[in-house]
Amino acid sequence: MATATIEEASGKLVIKNIGLLLSGDIDQPILQADTIVVVDGIITAVGRFKDLDTEGAKTTIDVQQTCVAPGLIDSHVHPVFGDWTPRQNQIGWIDSTMNGGVTSMISAGEVHLPGRPKDIVGLKALAITAQRAFSNFRPGGVKVIAGAPIIEKGMTEHDFAELASAGVTLLGEVGLGSVKAGYEAKEMVAWARKHGIQSTIHTGGPSIPGSGLIDKDVVLEADADVIGHINGGHTSLSEAHVCELCEKSSRAIEIVHNGNERVAIAAAKAALELKCPHRVILGTDGPAGSGVQPLGMLRMIALLSSLANIPAELVFCFATGNTARIRNLNCGLIEVGRAADFVFMDRAQETAGRTLLESVQLGDIPGIGMVMIDGLVRCHRSRNTPPATQVPVVVH
Repeated sequence: MATATIEEASGKLVIKNIGLLLSGDIDQPILQADTIVVVDGIITAVGRFKDLDTEGAKTTIDVQQTCVAPGLIDSHVHPVFGDWTPRQNQIGWIDSTMNGGVTSMISAGEVHLPGRPKDIVGLKALAITAQRAFSNFRPGGVKVIAGAPIIEKGMTEHDFAELASAGVTLLGEVGLGSVKAGYEAKEMVAWARKHGIQSTIHTGGPSIPGSGLIDKDVVLEADADVIGHINGGHTSLSEAHVCELCEKSSRAIEIVHNGNERVAIAAAKAALELKCPHRVILGTDGPAGSGVQPLGMLRMIALLSSLANIPAELVFCFATGNTARIRNLNCGLIEVGRAADFVFMDRAQETAGRTLLESVQLGDIPGIGMVMIDGLVRCHRSRNTPPATQVPVVVH
């Protein structure tokens, strides 16, 4: 279901009988609480049911002792317009991804638009149009932060100031356009940062015919805010060079589904060894040549937990709170004042894991019983995940 952004407010909502509450905060990934109170889409209280004001709720949800976590944030997508992607000529991919627990997406550039303009006037117009369109229209209720121009030679600081004044907050992947040299990218990234625009750089080999290699030296010199798909999209730099980027750069380490899985594991391990797990964020890098992955974020969580041997509750933070903080989003964390964007999960039926976290650490993805955005239920039992053992119940 595609929806505009202006809708009925959630009113007062009580979410009770939570068995496991994942916070999204990597410093405290599990909260000792069983109830969340929401008013008009914003979290107003988190704690024990007996200690909170739960009277007068418009809606009460009994979680049935299952898990509540912040909605997942896909840090790297390539939308075009609406809920259609020309990359695979697929309709409904964003709504389908919401059924995989994703409540927010960050555009890394609207690069798949047929006839995408590459002149400066046209690329700015496209970015502003995409930003406006996705601000006004949310497929499946998902918050798509879009309007990410691909920078080209000839742009000046004035162009970045103009984009910022029009509401653009992101750059598309640096290196997908004509700006590929480190010194050129560094200047434009600095202009963007000066005007409040966050940048992501392409990392690794060419993604599609016509794109090119962006090596570790270019990534370090450009100093973009996010090292985009550090594990390649699809082709990775060498494992040694990826670990060098983790060590020498202080920027966000973005690991994606549509990249090299071996290097994804190495990058995550390197971040932990360097004691900077807060820098790790996750994305899908879809739609892409490998298709659309509605469960891509959950698959990444299971991959890193099971094969990198990272506790599942920490990996969920890579996909939620870490991204929210790096991307300056008012979601991704279970705390007062944040948006009530949640995914309700339980262990998949017949998994070998005795608990949800154990099942993820064994490599299984969880079953989703409900997804909520701004305090409004967007789906009940997911049509895409394996069936959850237990699902939440809307009491009234």
